[in-house]
Amino acid sequence: MIGKTSLQISRRNLCLLLPSLAAAPAGAAETRQLPSKIYLFEDLPVHKNGENSSRPVFQGTNHSGIPLELHETDLPPGGRPHPPHHHEHEEMFMIREGTLEVTIEGQTTRIGPGSVAYVASNQEHGVRNPGPDHAHYFVFALGAQ
Repeated sequence: MIGKTSLQISRRNLCLLLPSLAAAPAGAAETRQLPSKIYLFEDLPVHKNGENSSRPVFQGTNHSGIPLELHETDLPPGGRPHPPHHHEHEEMFMIREGTLEVTIEGQTTRIGPGSVAYVASNQEHGVRNPGPDHAHYFVFALGAQ
């Protein structure tokens, strides 16, 4: 054909290609490498979900291509961000103010300002604010979401 390009692919080659496409992380084309940057707390947008609120800080990849995401959450007394769950990526909860009850694999621990909870991949976990005041904490997610 003149002026046109024809792509021919055998069924065998298509079958070899499909698993690679399926294994590609969802949204991989949308992730970007995070630049060095200062994130001023007062400049972070606030997202409301009922009485809960959160501030996304960043989402992207590091130089090795590892997905990273950081946000801050404000829970009212008795509040939960969502029911206990599990996922592939790891998470860290870093408490800024207030108290959190962090449950990992059925074991609950109360933590306060300056404390950090780490949750490994696929472990069921949840958080709740048991205190009389709001709890403010950062959630750092590491790995594919």
